[in-house]
Amino acid sequence: MGFTTLDIIIVIVYMIVSAGAGAWIGRHQTNTTDYFLGGRQIPWFAVTFSIVATETSVLTFISIPAVSYLGNMTFIQIVLGYMIGRVLVAQIMIPAYYRGDMNTAYHYLGERFGQRMRNTASITFMVTRLLADGVRLFATAIPLALIIKGSGALKGLSDGQFYAISIIVIGVLTMIYTYIGGIRAVIWMDVVQMFIYLGGAILAGYIILTRLPEGFASVTHWAGDGDKLQWFYTGSELAFRDFIRQPYTFYTAVIAGAIFSLASHGTDQLIVQRVLTCKDRQASQKAMVFSGVAVCFQFMIFLMLGVMLYAYYQGAGVADLGLTRADGIFPKFIVEEMPPGISGLIVAALFAAAMSTLSSSLSSLSSAAVLDIYLPLAGAGKSEAQLLQTSRLVTLAWGVVLVGVAIAFIGLKGTVVEVALGIASYTYGGLLGVFLLGLINQKVGQRDAIIGFFSALVVMSVVIQTVNIAWPLYTVVGALTTVTVGNLAHLIFPGASHAG
Repeated sequence: MGFTTLDIIIVIVYMIVSAGAGAWIGRHQTNTTDYFLGGRQIPWFAVTFSIVATETSVLTFISIPAVSYLGNMTFIQIVLGYMIGRVLVAQIMIPAYYRGDMNTAYHYLGERFGQRMRNTASITFMVTRLLADGVRLFATAIPLALIIKGSGALKGLSDGQFYAISIIVIGVLTMIYTYIGGIRAVIWMDVVQMFIYLGGAILAGYIILTRLPEGFASVTHWAGDGDKLQWFYTGSELAFRDFIRQPYTFYTAVIAGAIFSLASHGTDQLIVQRVLTCKDRQASQKAMVFSGVAVCFQFMIFLMLGVMLYAYYQGAGVADLGLTRADGIFPKFIVEEMPPGISGLIVAALFAAAMSTLSSSLSSLSSAAVLDIYLPLAGAGKSEAQLLQTSRLVTLAWGVVLVGVAIAFIGLKGTVVEVALGIASYTYGGLLGVFLLGLINQKVGQRDAIIGFFSALVVMSVVIQTVNIAWPLYTVVGALTTVTVGNLAHLIFPGASHAG
């Protein structure tokens, strides 16, 4: 069927309207608390959906169907770990954030250890988020590039140039409403877009079933031949060396997934910023726990969608479909097989959700830069109006940098979701370890925490380069290294003060 002029018009109008609506929702900003924390008045259910949309919208839509298309459903085991991890975050981390007037994830570290530890953690977050979300922005450009190229516009350009144009378009529109609306606009647009893109995915699944000769029976036939519906796998037959290389064996996925989620949702400003917009601790805990239920439901939908696509394309390889990467399989189906108008709505929903995810990154990056770095060092005596204007300019600056990083990732190999999660887990272990160190041992000081943290980064560099282990284990190794070395540093060099 192809992508029609009607579809293109729907995509353009939808993206512009989404940007305008986001700006309108959050237009009344008077200070940094409004801009970065929504006045701490956002309902818990909105935060729940915002968490899910922020962490998975682009990656889920594009990469998760590719994971099950190429493999099977065992990715769901790590989602079980994610759910457990969120319960731990609600019980362990969130109460710590509500013991004082915390405004970022790293504010706690400043109170517990000192400003140097806060700066170290915040800068680490910014670098990691920049790389991981650069991958996410690039992922979003894949379907838009297919649309632009398929429409016949801008003939003669290479695939890389189509990707670059797509990244710039999405980035500019996102910067507009994030600059104006702040976190309130980001969260409420997340809520709207999550239901739209999830509905689009369900509709795509329904259309696939109606076109298969025997409906779901065709799916089970092809899935059975390829063992696509397998979701439980212990890896017990593997040698230890092979076992630790597999990311989706049951024990590795559940245990390491829980620890990864404890880090990603308990120490990452991208998520913590959201829970701090709730009115109190109980509302934040409720938002965190229910986000685990919602994300499990969402992953199930997109994994099953990948299996349906496998049946629809009769097990064809990526190259056989005329693609260079597996992440393009679902976008290919949307553009080429969905009815006119419907494909436009689904692609528009994807872009709007991607804009919400990117805006979340911009808001979290600017809040960390302004509240953790700028305000303690140079913000004394600044009026709220001056701080708000600075915050908006920093948001724009991060937008330009993120677009540049995304363009640099053109040509990336592997499924995008695994690359992004691998980048994040590189430093998550150290960040989680520092938080746990502060909670477990009240005698450990700032010097010990910094030694433990940088030791974890060194160990992770060695492990990633020399030891072949599954990406979920990176966080486990990093956290254990930080806690162990931090405690040893305190024993070897006693006398550090509580705040360093």
